[in-house]
Amino acid sequence: MKHSRPLSSLATAAVLAAIGASPVFAQTARDYISIVGSSTVYPFATVVAEQFGKTSQFKTPKIESTGSGGGIKLFCSGVGVQYPDIVNSSRAIKPTELATCAASGVKDVVEVKIGYDGIVMAESKASPGLPLTLRDVYLALAKQVPNPSGTETLVANPYKTWKDVNPKLPAETIEVLGPPPTSGTRDAFVELAMEGGCKTFPWIKAIKDKDENKFKQICYTIREDGFFVEAGENDNLIVQKLKANKDAVGIFGYSFLEQNADSVKGSVIDGQAPTFENIASGKYPISRPLFFYVKKAHIGAIPGIKEYVAEFTSKKAMGEDGYLADRGLVPLPAAEFQAMVKRVAAMETMPLAK
Repeated sequence: MKHSRPLSSLATAAVLAAIGASPVFAQTARDYISIVGSSTVYPFATVVAEQFGKTSQFKTPKIESTGSGGGIKLFCSGVGVQYPDIVNSSRAIKPTELATCAASGVKDVVEVKIGYDGIVMAESKASPGLPLTLRDVYLALAKQVPNPSGTETLVANPYKTWKDVNPKLPAETIEVLGPPPTSGTRDAFVELAMEGGCKTFPWIKAIKDKDENKFKQICYTIREDGFFVEAGENDNLIVQKLKANKDAVGIFGYSFLEQNADSVKGSVIDGQAPTFENIASGKYPISRPLFFYVKKAHIGAIPGIKEYVAEFTSKKAMGEDGYLADRGLVPLPAAEFQAMVKRVAAMETMPLAK
């Protein structure tokens, strides 16, 4: 299943050298690392934090699952012990968010890309299976869809069953349980899955070049008539509901599918199953990178940040045979890892929104 992607210990050292120096606070009123953010990255960060607490002289970091957007908002609120040191994110931080950070005094942010994750549409093990295309996903979940009559106009989504969407699918009521707008998983899902299906209509795809805001409104807006149910940031709740209803479909990260493989299974999308190999190779169409961001001003002021980053980016954690891969993280290929290390070592500034 896995291929050799050696991660150099020198590369990890370069990361640490790049983020090692920082201003210190006049007083430190907190002796543990505060981490917020993505529910998808949360289990990986928790495993690293537990290992870090057991094997180092530092306290186990405190991690809160707030969603990527909510976590970034907290992270960017300011510098000081009352603000988080690290934010986990299942999407790249936006230029507008970096601008908000800078306006609040958070001007130096270190980006660490940790690996890849697939966004899975999953079903109960008892389900007969729901092979979907990206077009099916868009038509099932969009607030407005192309007029079934064939005219190049939009109508409120009329589809109530999967068979309405595609005659090849079963006549089961559409019930999709997914994350809220504050979730990085939701952001990635609408960009990769919804847009991917939306662009299969050439006349909608053509709108993107003329009016990107209108295009996003058409492709990214999820229906609000009960067929898509926001399940909060609690992926465990989605799994429980899938167990209770074999016809429901849930949306969450691949790692969570791995952890619950005894009770749920991934839906095939465009002929590709959400497997480790398919996500790593890019064959699976709904996959995305995962990150965490470090507030450089807190390094040296809050004890253990540098050492926590060392643990997270070590071969034993992020490597091909590391303990995070065992938890479902798809590791970075060696070249991509080295490129990430080089960017961090050079302290390349992420562009701010103008």
